[in-house]
Amino acid sequence: MKDLLRIISYTWELKRYYVATAVFVVIVALLNQANPFLLKFLVDAVVARGSGQPVSTGHFGLLLALLFSAGILISVVTNVQGHIGDLLGAKLHTLLSQRYYDHLLELPLEFYDNEITGKITGRLERSIAGISQLVQAMANNFITFFLSSAFTLVILARYSPLVALLLGLLFPLYIWLTTITSRSWQEKQMGINADTDYANGRFIEAISNIRVVKSFVYERAEAKIFAKTRESIEGQTRAQSKQWHVYDMWRGLSLNVIFFAIYAIIIWQALQGSFGPLQTSIGTVVLMLQLSLQAQFPLFASSFIVDQIQRAAADSKDFFEVMSIVPKIEDVEGAVELEVTEGRVEFRDVSFHYQGGQQVLSHVSFTIEPGTKLALVGESGEGKTTIANLLLRFYEPTEGQILIDGVDISTASQTSLRRNIGVVFQEPALFSGTVAENITYGCPSFTTEQMIAAARAANAHDFIERLPEGYDTQIGERGVKLSGGQKQRVAIARALMKDPPILILDEATSSLDSKAEREVQDALERLMHGRTTLIIAHRLSTIQNVDTIVGIRRGGVAEMGSPAMLADGDGIYAELLRLQAPTTANKAKLKDYDIARV
Repeated sequence: MKDLLRIISYTWELKRYYVATAVFVVIVALLNQANPFLLKFLVDAVVARGSGQPVSTGHFGLLLALLFSAGILISVVTNVQGHIGDLLGAKLHTLLSQRYYDHLLELPLEFYDNEITGKITGRLERSIAGISQLVQAMANNFITFFLSSAFTLVILARYSPLVALLLGLLFPLYIWLTTITSRSWQEKQMGINADTDYANGRFIEAISNIRVVKSFVYERAEAKIFAKTRESIEGQTRAQSKQWHVYDMWRGLSLNVIFFAIYAIIIWQALQGSFGPLQTSIGTVVLMLQLSLQAQFPLFASSFIVDQIQRAAADSKDFFEVMSIVPKIEDVEGAVELEVTEGRVEFRDVSFHYQGGQQVLSHVSFTIEPGTKLALVGESGEGKTTIANLLLRFYEPTEGQILIDGVDISTASQTSLRRNIGVVFQEPALFSGTVAENITYGCPSFTTEQMIAAARAANAHDFIERLPEGYDTQIGERGVKLSGGQKQRVAIARALMKDPPILILDEATSSLDSKAEREVQDALERLMHGRTTLIIAHRLSTIQNVDTIVGIRRGGVAEMGSPAMLADGDGIYAELLRLQAPTTANKAKLKDYDIARV
């Protein structure tokens, strides 16, 4: 119950639906008491008429009309209550989903580094759906059941305190018997959820990388991994279900025995004429039996109700576990709006390590002067990409400062910081949708002329015009319908649309054919012109054309200077130049640096 109360408290902005549901639950519960009394009066009237007492036909007509009207009224009110419950369930699902999504978007990259995509989406599909369905079921049925039972017990107490006491004790006793298996049940459910998340995550990964799966002929292996996880889920479900239903069977048998005793007490008291101050009659016996049956159904249904509550409780733990994560990178109070006037970027004695991990960067210092290009070189895993991530505040430095035009970026709002920085990733990250939607991504207001100008500058306009529907062509998930060079040029056009004063370029042209590489490189040159640019270099020709080279080794700055200055030394850049000779050993070494030859 505390989990349900936690959910209601968390979504109290839907209070008008909760209040409306509560009002209609009370009305329906009260109306449910009408039929047993009307049946009592009818039976008593029939017995009286049969014994020769003067009972008019109009009296029977009135009772039948009331019974008919009560049935119609119960049907109408129940459906109004059901409609409100359905709306509550839908709005709750929307609210929880939106909050979950909003929260996910605020979480730092570190969260995604340690999570499986399928697990993240699984919480949206399973946890939120489970919570919403429980609240909807509680609003539509469960609360009505129990409230009706409470009213029933009050009425029964007027006739037979003993019967009311027995029934009253049954509810907490039965629920207690049900919940004693809760811990074991929830442990198994958490295991089932974990395996489900893994299976769904693997499924999404395999489908997303279907070309890799097929090219490595790994279809059957992926299917076996999925099947093995599903078998584990089946096994846990089998044990969970067996335990639950064995206990439920014993609970059901116990209830049948107790209700047999209750019916026996009702009949015995009727024969003794001992239904309190109210006169014993056949109608009274019918009323007592009707009320007992009315209380019996919610009691027998409570195992299903508790089962639903336990599922929602297990699911809500997953949901609230994520929602309780506090974003580690937050704007400081009174964060400034960064306005870049020159574009000077300075790393001042910056160190960084991942939480619980080894040191990645150690006392890194360098400055990118306004409008110049600085290239980072070094072997893979030395921290080049981490430097770019720190500039974007995807992570915070462990020590040191990063400044833009003299402003410590930790004091600036993340929105204003990232608005001033454009990024072209090594792998062009495009979305499903049209070419136009991808080029204008992040630009809420734009003109068609601006979009086309950006595409022309990115050497993309000509190939876009040749697409079946031009800029309105759907490019598929991750731009699968475009070639590598086309995707890169769309990504460059997207960066041009943003028109940022600072640029991060994770260059990726080495895998393209010569023609595509030339077109992309030409577009990159236009993009970098007049902008302060940080380049994670992958091509020697790019390194040779920058203003400053920073060599990174063991997480620190090993060398820094212009290409001409470093060419004759014995550092990383000089080594890269010597490795241009097309030998097998040189190719292998360049691969360590993730560098393609000129």
